[in-house]
Amino acid sequence: MDFFGLILWPIKWAIEAILVGFHSLFTALGLQSEAGLTWVLSIAGLVVVVRAALIPLFVRQIKSQRKMLEIAPDLKKIQDKYKGKRDQFSREAMSRETMALYGKHKTSPFASCLPILVQMPIFFGLFSVLNNSFNRLTGVGLLNEQLSQEFGRATLFGIAPLGATMVNNDGNAWVIVIAAILIVLMTASQFITQLQIMSKNQSAEMKASPMYRQQRILLYVLPVVFLFSGIAFPLGVMFYWFVSNIWTMVQQFIVIRNMPTPGSEAALAREARLAKKRQKKGIVDEEIEGTVIEEPKKTQRQQPVSKNRAKKKGGR
Repeated sequence: MDFFGLILWPIKWAIEAILVGFHSLFTALGLQSEAGLTWVLSIAGLVVVVRAALIPLFVRQIKSQRKMLEIAPDLKKIQDKYKGKRDQFSREAMSRETMALYGKHKTSPFASCLPILVQMPIFFGLFSVLNNSFNRLTGVGLLNEQLSQEFGRATLFGIAPLGATMVNNDGNAWVIVIAAILIVLMTASQFITQLQIMSKNQSAEMKASPMYRQQRILLYVLPVVFLFSGIAFPLGVMFYWFVSNIWTMVQQFIVIRNMPTPGSEAALAREARLAKKRQKKGIVDEEIEGTVIEEPKKTQRQQPVSKNRAKKKGGR
């Protein structure tokens, strides 16, 4: 076993355990053991388990993004301090102060990428499991010879093997067509998810930061990466990827709607929705309710006094 295989071994074992677990569940519910639908649903079950396990990392990602927003003004001060200074000493000092700021607030731009980075070994693990089954090899764990062969023969929509790719399809045109559709769906879902974050869940301050400009570049670069890398992935891995993107899209929609970034367009929209709900229920807004409306003061009209009468009053 090579070094890469040694690292992937525990991941492949866990993937096989989850796949076989869901496969047993669906066959117990009446689906056929060798049917493609049973294995496709098992891959969807794998997505549910993995993404549910990543929820704590997703929460950490949200907190990290909020902290990055909070320290954005201090980060800009450091960048302005070393603006135009290209010598090595200044670059090192700028990097040192930036890292110290991240350490002080216990955050980092890399924390925002954790859910994606953690999923990469799972992509490669599933790729390896599918590839071995497609080549009639037994798995490393619960995927025995019979189950491995069934998984290798399983088809998406009954016409395209899950283990086939655009470049390894034995002349099956449906593999190319379905792979192309999945690549478009994967790219579109990834683009829409990232776009809804950047357009609705960023404050005006964040949109003016260099980090926002970097994120905008990634917004257009990542779909291109998926476009080319998807050609080499088996249909089963692309199906996992697509379902995972749908999970991310729904998850982001719920977070942006209910826990938007303060000062963002989504936060203003949420405040407007809450105000509308309070208005429908007849609840007076707290700010309006707490405001004391002062009645106009009644001023008593001063009667004109003659000079003689004023002198008499002054003489008393």
